Amino acid sequence: LHGDHPDHEARPERSDDSGGSWSKSRDFSNDPQRAAAVTEASRADRERYLTAGLLPVDCRFCHVTVTVKRLGPGHTALQWNTEASRRCAYFAEVRESGGDTARTRSCPKMSDSIEHAVAEGYLDDLGPD
Repeated sequence: LHGDHPDHEARPERSDDSGGSWSKSRDFSNDPQRAAAVTEASRADRERYLTAGLLPVDCRFCHVTVTVKRLGPGHTALQWNTEASRRCAYFAEVRESGGDTARTRSCPKMSDSIEHAVAEGYLDDLGPD
């Protein structure tokens, strides 16, 4: 809250007496092995967050592959790679007509392929029962 509070501009004091800017977590600058372990754990967490549950799905029309996580009927996460977005026939049509594929909602053929993968049991529909 902003207002007339005596501690409005106060910053928490650091407990490690190292000076510099305040941070919620230690940087382990005095322990390089620990710093490396924390960096690797953070990288692994980030990778797991970005890729957990993603499965490859091939487009039944133009045979490009994207990774997909079906979170429910109203939400599906897709990760397009450069090669897939370049080879997608629908996106090629959008580019040829002067459109921007970054502003295109999705490829309807890929959406159909994802629905087929759900119907075949390849992708779990994790939505509410």
